[in-house]
Amino acid sequence: MTPRPIPRIRRREAGITLVMALIMLVLLTLLALTSFNLGNSNLQIVGNMQQREQTIAAANEVLEETISNTKFFQTPQAAVPDPCGGPNQRCIDTNGDGKEDIHVVLTPAPTCAKAQIIKNSELDVVNSEEDRHCSNSGGQNFGIVGAADGNSDCANSVWDLNAVATDVATGASVTVTQGVAVRVAKDDVATNCPQPGASP
Repeated sequence: MTPRPIPRIRRREAGITLVMALIMLVLLTLLALTSFNLGNSNLQIVGNMQQREQTIAAANEVLEETISNTKFFQTPQAAVPDPCGGPNQRCIDTNGDGKEDIHVVLTPAPTCAKAQIIKNSELDVVNSEEDRHCSNSGGQNFGIVGAADGNSDCANSVWDLNAVATDVATGASVTVTQGVAVRVAKDDVATNCPQPGASP
């Protein structure tokens, strides 16, 4: 008996299985690569957000340090001295390796937005120790204009502080601005917070 020849249709079908398998393999490879790239992108986004939060935290740390002492309204140009680069600069090590990770600069220097001298009549010298220190109980010199103006030795002032924090590795930076109201001595107002039309 002679074997029957295989029809031509079956010979074509045998090659299609291999082609379909290769197409499916390529599709699965593309799907795996897309998933991997998407995962990497998400990881990079989370890392960037974490680095941004660390940079903002460093700027806030320097601002808190600045407003916690009197230097920012007595000597605004040297409110935060630091050996890492000069006045109004701070080097922050976020990971504890002893190297600078974030560089924070107060720029411009703290500036006085406004100041208002407190009148003696507005002070509560009986109940407030702070008000007692501000009280100016100088006598009236009759006949001398401006000798007794009713002003105390203190003023309420509002200051603007601006911290620019820069990540040393990436060069990315954030700016954090904060305002602060503080009672200051009249002499500091005259020096660092002159009123419009007044000479410093």
